[in-house]
Amino acid sequence: MAARGKSIAFARIRAEVIRLVALIPAGRFTTYGSIAIHMNVIARHVATVLSHLTPEESSALPWHRVVSANARLSPNMEPTLSRKQRRLLKAEGLRIDKDGYIQEADAHFHNMGVRRDIRWSEG
Repeated sequence: MAARGKSIAFARIRAEVIRLVALIPAGRFTTYGSIAIHMNVIARHVATVLSHLTPEESSALPWHRVVSANARLSPNMEPTLSRKQRRLLKAEGLRIDKDGYIQEADAHFHNMGVRRDIRWSEG
């Protein structure tokens, strides 16, 4: 029974990550951690959801606007995907240095909001 509860909780977390990422405006970015804090989950949950998007979700969702801590493109991302993320962010006017850090990050950061008191496993 616990596994089923976890599955329902993950489906709710997944839906909320997708909803929040869709709200990030063009020319702005946020971090896995900022979304996680707002949702009252860990950043790894957010990263897992985004790394398992369907091709349809990936093409419709601005996943490229979510980066690692310190406004850095994830150094662990597959190189082809990382290049695509860099290209998409640059097309929206963000400047990124050779090490993958977004320049003038404070001016482009999208704050997800305060931590919400959510219990994902509850119905």
